[in-house]
Formats: sequence, structure tokens, C-alpha cells
Amino acid sequence: MTEPTTEFVQSLDRGLAVIRAFDADNPELTLAEVARATGLNRASARRFLHTLVELGYVRFDGRLFSLRPKILELGYAYLSSLSLPEVAMPHLERLVERVHESSSVCVLDGDEVVYVARVPTRRIMRIAIAVGTRFPAFATSMGRVLLAGQSDDWLDGYLTTAKLSAITPNTIADPKRLRAELMTIRRAGYALVDQELEEGLISLATPIHDADGRVIAGVNISTHASRGPAELVRAQFLGPLRETAKMIEEDLRAVRVGGR
Repeated sequence: MTEPTTEFVQSLDRGLAVIRAFDADNPELTLAEVARATGLNRASARRFLHTLVELGYVRFDGRLFSLRPKILELGYAYLSSLSLPEVAMPHLERLVERVHESSSVCVLDGDEVVYVARVPTRRIMRIAIAVGTRFPAFATSMGRVLLAGQSDDWLDGYLTTAKLSAITPNTIADPKRLRAELMTIRRAGYALVDQELEEGLISLATPIHDADGRVIAGVNISTHASRGPAELVRAQFLGPLRETAKMIEEDLRAVRVGGR
């Protein structure tokens, strides 16, 4: 551990240690428990706790201390400076560690999706994917959840002008079939693309909504078809993927609140 500098404020360090003593397993603590968790004596722990109570960050019922919602303000300044990729990346990393497959976030730009965040595991496509990579939206899972999130009028214009071509034998390239697929995706809340962008590649995506409920991005898990049939991929990964999208949305809402 790095030695503290002469400008190190020990009392601030101790006050933060008191806050960190509370977690999901210990949402309520007695004075003695806080002192034990932080290594402070009871008198010091009491002063820090009652200071936090006076400031509105901690609640005290006469015996137990617990954090109050105001404690979230301490993270808002950081969150409000973050962009979508920065918010998403920690969640993608945890998802990839959990499912052992690659995950990405894309946004819609005209007829294409643009990768804005990505955590790979192994290369499963002939084309290397990185932040900034573009693909036609109609043939990708993230593109389809983004297209399905647009208004009917917008989709009318898109389906009239977009250049739909069969990239693989499985690609849906007919406007009527694509519209029907997008309506199914809109109702289901996810898109499953089975070897339509590249043979051997299966991708599952869910939308990311902003605080107003608008679809602003898509998040996916992509895997090789050797992992199993598309329905098995859906059964294995849809739950974790939806949980990840929800956590990203919650952080984005915090960003919005913190930026006000």
C-alpha cells in the first residue's frame, strides 16, 4: 500500500471507511459493529456517524444506523461526467466474465449500427470488431432492436430506402419479412439473429432505454454456432443480458439526475 503523503487527511479516510462499512449484507449496523468494521474506537466512530446523521447521509433509529438515499449524491458527480460507453463498460465486463462470450453496445447511425463499447473473449468473426466498427443494421441483433424501437413512420421510410441484401443464405432481405420480424422484436423485447451477418455467428440483443423510455442503444452477446442452436443461446443468455441492460439504464438515469 502506498504511504500517505503529508497532504493526506486521515479524518476523511476514516469517514469514508464508516460509509463503506455498510453494504448489501450489512445495511444496518450498531455503533459497536461500525467501530469493529472500521477499526475505529467507539468514540471516533460515534462522532463520524452522528456527523453523517446531521448531514443527512445516515439514518439513526436510536440503536441502528443505516445509509439514507442522499448518500447517492456522492456518486452523482462522477456519474454525470460519464458517456454511454463509459457507463456500459463495467457492466459488459461483468457480463462477459459471467457468460464467457463477447458483448458489445451499439447505437444507430442512419442505416448502420456503430460499436461504441465492446468486451471480447475470443475472435469468432472473420472481421475484427472494435469500437467504431459499422455493420448494416437490418442484419444484426443490435440493429434490429434499435430499428424495432423506432416509430412506425420512421420504419416506413427506412424500409423504403434501405438497401437490403442477402449477406448469408439466412439473411432476411425482404422488406415485408423484415418488418414482421421487427414487430415481433418490438413485442418480445429482444432480437435473436442466427447466422445472418456471418455464417457461424449467433447474436442475441436487447434494447437500452433512456430515462424517457426511448431506445437509444442495443447491447448484445455474440457466440459461435458451435455453442448450440439459437434457441439454446436464447435460453442461456437472455436473462443475464436483460439484467445487464437494466443496470446500464439505471446508471444512465443516475447520470441524468446527477447532471441536472
